[in-house]
Amino acid sequence: MSQSWKLTLPCTRAEAETLSEDMGPLADLPNPPVLMTSEVVEDDPQQWQLDAYFDGKPNARTIAMVRHLVPSSEHQPHVLEKLPDEDWVKISQEGLAPVIAGRFHVRNSLHDPITPGYIPFLIGAGRAFGTGQHETTSGCLAMIDCCRRTGARFGNIADVGTGTGILAFAAMHLWPQAYATASDIDPASVEIAAENAAINHVRLGPGLGRLRVVQAAGVDHAVIQTRARYDLLIANILAGPLIELAPSLCAVLEEGGTLILAGLLDTQADRVIAAYRRQGMRLADRIDNGQWPTLRLRKRPTIGWKRPRRWAAEDVGEAPGFGSW
Repeated sequence: MSQSWKLTLPCTRAEAETLSEDMGPLADLPNPPVLMTSEVVEDDPQQWQLDAYFDGKPNARTIAMVRHLVPSSEHQPHVLEKLPDEDWVKISQEGLAPVIAGRFHVRNSLHDPITPGYIPFLIGAGRAFGTGQHETTSGCLAMIDCCRRTGARFGNIADVGTGTGILAFAAMHLWPQAYATASDIDPASVEIAAENAAINHVRLGPGLGRLRVVQAAGVDHAVIQTRARYDLLIANILAGPLIELAPSLCAVLEEGGTLILAGLLDTQADRVIAAYRRQGMRLADRIDNGQWPTLRLRKRPTIGWKRPRRWAAEDVGEAPGFGSW
């Protein structure tokens, strides 16, 4: 487990609202920090706080870069602390209440009762992100449910940055005859997603109604490329990677396909939307969950495009143009 450090600086609300628009030279670091802002004194725009989380201790130059983002901190002391080698994801999730998003009920413990009328999933505290508790995950679940309620039909689904696997599981439950692929850059998340699949009776492997789980950076994996193109692609990561991955994500999306994006702050939404519009996408829907929006975009069909035929159950193991899986 890498050593995590937290740098804390005072800031104003105005600085916090513009912070996500430009990370400056921090964005060029090999491993940029995760920046989070919070209100210190309620309804006081001058009393806000910036927390920057690093993998490894930041040097003086890096600290100066962060301080440059919040000029009001120029003459204020900073706090730099090494975080204990704890599984903070697990600790933060212990004892959390179940979450209902759309038609889905996500439990964190076997002791949580199942709510009648909802589709239950059990996602325990662990090393991967995505238990339903965070606004980005619950927003994606609600958006997936919204797609189904409006009559959408998908035959080839991908979840990039799957974490616990919950979003892939939810999509598979609503479109059980679809091909499904889930990927994550973190090998621990790939392992956790596979374990959660077994717990939630999601079948792994190739073919219709089964989930392939692979370790990959974005869509850079032979399985993901071979299975393209997708008519539903979900990516719940961070704004920076979403912008960087816009060309590659859109390249594996079917004409007329649906893209669900989350992990961005509301102050970052315009930049993310602009990046995908440049790839021929249009914004179709948006769910705001606090400061965390979930976006649904559609890929504009090219002239002469014809909707592909829906894959039938007899196509087990092979889809038109995809080859054998």
